[in-house]
Amino acid sequence: MKKLLLAFSLFISSLSYAQQEIKLDIADALVIRSLEFSYENYLNENSSFGVSALFNLAKQDVSFRYNENTMITPYYRHYFTTNEQWNFFGEGFLGINSGKSESVKDSGIYDVNYTDGALGIAVGTKYISNSGLIIDLYAGLGRNLFGSDSPIIVPRLGLNVGWRF
Repeated sequence: MKKLLLAFSLFISSLSYAQQEIKLDIADALVIRSLEFSYENYLNENSSFGVSALFNLAKQDVSFRYNENTMITPYYRHYFTTNEQWNFFGEGFLGINSGKSESVKDSGIYDVNYTDGALGIAVGTKYISNSGLIIDLYAGLGRNLFGSDSPIIVPRLGLNVGWRF
């Protein structure tokens, strides 16, 4: 019972700061034909954690697309400034991604499905308006760690627009 009460208290205290954001990556939607939704919860004014979900809508044979068909990305952000409107941040993330890659075996080309986990970092900046509008821009790289059929490098790029509540 004590462990359950402690876990519940920690959960409530993490939500007590009450800064949460929901965002959509508009650059991915317009340029690459993929949807990426994000949710971010602030622990305090200097740090937050969140999760992003990427769904690639482009066909496999399109030349300019993400390699990943889906990617779930939990992340932690540390904000280096405490300005109420512009903040600069660093991010560590773990991207669980899946997709298809081409493999050449026995003089034939085959599509191989993969699922892998990438560990990476990103940097970015965020604008927060007084009314709650959020615009954040970030870029980073991760490296897939486990599979041999997956791409080695995983990009993390975004131009998000969202709302703070």
